[in-house]
Amino acid sequence: DGQTEPWGVKASIVEVKDVLLPETLQRVMSRQAEAEREKRAKIIHAEGEQIASEALAKAGERLAAAPASLQLRYLQTLVEMAGEKNATILPIPLDIIRQFAQAVKS
Repeated sequence: DGQTEPWGVKASIVEVKDVLLPETLQRVMSRQAEAEREKRAKIIHAEGEQIASEALAKAGERLAAAPASLQLRYLQTLVEMAGEKNATILPIPLDIIRQFAQAVKS
């Protein structure tokens, strides 16, 4: 409107058709659009990782609060592993694993 008002003309709609951009500008615009898509994908992935880590931390807190729940999760994992045909299961009591872990730390 700033260009047309001195002439007493008011532009209400401007439409651009068949704009031919130089090939280099097309490549630059394409790279910029690709960079924006990658940026959004990385942000979405990072947000997903954050949500997953928060859920894992919460699950760890719940398991730590009730030792019996950790034992139940251990047994559930054994059942899942037993369903695989190529798996050999060697059950080891958690107490032995804890003692072994303490021995390794010291």
